Amino acid sequence: MRLRSITSADWNEILLIQEECYPQIEPESLEVLQSKWLVSPQTCFVMESDRQVVGYCLAHPWVADSPPSLEQVLVAATEPDTLYLHDIALSSKVQGQGAGKLAFQALVQHAKNLALPCISLVAVQGADSYWRRRGFIAQPIEKSLESYTPDACYMVLALSS
Repeated sequence: MRLRSITSADWNEILLIQEECYPQIEPESLEVLQSKWLVSPQTCFVMESDRQVVGYCLAHPWVADSPPSLEQVLVAATEPDTLYLHDIALSSKVQGQGAGKLAFQALVQHAKNLALPCISLVAVQGADSYWRRRGFIAQPIEKSLESYTPDACYMVLALSS
């Protein structure tokens, strides 16, 4: 398993993995997904096994307590104070093989390299228990999460320097 930067040739596989992983959510468009990558290509990557894309990570510097809505085309945040994890998604072919852990470790390192104090995300489809095991804490926010699933939960992981 290896991590590498996203290339333009990867997007069809990324869209297929998104569709596989999120049956309860209308898939985000290619334009929206690519906007996350264009804002921060260094924090967006794919997981590859036997030269095949088997997962992806889309994350970008953002403003804490104000997660982007689904299907929101992004522009760079002017004063980011969190690394917002939009998604780590894995094909069922590699779940349980350590790809998620590898991606998460890389993401934490990216956040530290950018001197961001935390990583934030919106957990959906019951993933809040997964993220709690990785140290994330649910936090109430004023912004509506109605574009996500009904169980959407905003979560934050504080990073030590």
